[in-house]
Amino acid sequence: MAASVLNSQEAVTVSVFLVRAFVKMREELASNREILKRLAEIDKTLLAHDSALRDLYQKLLPLLTPPPPAQGRKIGFQPPED
Repeated sequence: MAASVLNSQEAVTVSVFLVRAFVKMREELASNREILKRLAEIDKTLLAHDSALRDLYQKLLPLLTPPPPAQGRKIGFQPPED
């Protein structure tokens, strides 16, 4: 706007610089928006994988624990306990 009022070469240069700066800011915001959109997609995918892995772990957990010791009568002579 200064270039239209002042009508000097320096005002035109500053005006062009400002317009380029605003265009660059708009491009950066658009690229950030794309990055945030992609991160949201990745987050949704990871949450789905996380719940699937949690379910798998819960199903495998009983197989990973050792079986309880067998409860039965011991073989051989057992002295009476006092």
